[in-house]
Amino acid sequence: MSGADPIVGGRVELQLLTTLKCNLKCSYCSMSVGEVLGSQTELKYDIEQLAAFIERNLGGKEIYVTFYGGEPTLNRKMMETVMRRFPSFRYQLQTNGTLLDNLPDWMLQRLSNVLVSIDGGEKTTDGYRGRGVWRQVHKNVSQVRNMLGGSVTARVTWGHSDTGFEELDQLAGSFDYLYWQFVADEQYSGTSLDKRKAVLIQLIDKFFSLTDKLYPLIPIMGIVRNKVLPNRARELYAGQTQCRVSTHIINVMPDGKIFPCPDMTYIANMQMGEIQGNWLNKSPLQPHPDMPCPSCEAHSWCRGNCMKNLYLGYVKKDERYRVNVVEPICELVRFMGREIDRHDPHAWFAGSALTVRKELINAEVYEYVEIMP
Repeated sequence: MSGADPIVGGRVELQLLTTLKCNLKCSYCSMSVGEVLGSQTELKYDIEQLAAFIERNLGGKEIYVTFYGGEPTLNRKMMETVMRRFPSFRYQLQTNGTLLDNLPDWMLQRLSNVLVSIDGGEKTTDGYRGRGVWRQVHKNVSQVRNMLGGSVTARVTWGHSDTGFEELDQLAGSFDYLYWQFVADEQYSGTSLDKRKAVLIQLIDKFFSLTDKLYPLIPIMGIVRNKVLPNRARELYAGQTQCRVSTHIINVMPDGKIFPCPDMTYIANMQMGEIQGNWLNKSPLQPHPDMPCPSCEAHSWCRGNCMKNLYLGYVKKDERYRVNVVEPICELVRFMGREIDRHDPHAWFAGSALTVRKELINAEVYEYVEIMP
């Protein structure tokens, strides 16, 4: 490890990929890029090697672990081993939800947040994930919800331009929080942007129509928080990107190699550490002069929406990706900011109930997701 602390701040998200196997074949899966999905099915390090790595490289940090995959519950043994070995850590699970009901009660009770991948309504979700998945996920979430120690968040990859307000609004009502990410794929041609903007207008209108309770859409919550309290956009991330890959998230592959971004594990020069070798360097995925963020109208509250997108589009000079993916997504983020400003977020915040203000400011779920869509 180099002399400087590779982790910025006092917290670290240790994202453990338990396996790269998955029981679904989602059509947009980012882990399939570079043939990563399914490439590692067995752990190449043991719990004591992980403990030694944590002691040497993460000592003194507040650690929260996210179990990730593939489908992480396919290696439940590893999850159980880690949770018993490190009982003081906080834990999150990111899962497709189809096997959620197989987890034991004690494990469910220890989870601070569960991110359940779901894409909208039944037709949309099953179209991406397979017939019957939507119903299975909702059944499993209902079955385990009372046993969960923390929150359950719908994690939507907003891929289809026909995904409507009603689909997302229903998820916001049936989960504790809704988080969405605009799909990093070439799905923004024609009227696609306009369709998404129309839905965003409805979602933002509903958010600001409520002052006695919070409409729990994390991207809107995060943007409003950052506009009303701009220091919150900087305090945990040293002014860097809120997707955390430049500062305090590390992704441990089943073979023990460590990368800053789970979607870039196929790029060898992105490796920043290794469990078996017990070393960790600063994330190589840093803000770059070729990234246009500092001159963007959204920079003060967005801080860089997705470092993977920015790196591929502007540093690696992938013009097709920049034009067809990065720029449309950034336009949608800027549009959200303008729509939020139209509702005067400072006035809304001043007139909201104290419970709403507290949750908007301090929701723990911010620590487990990217905030920006």
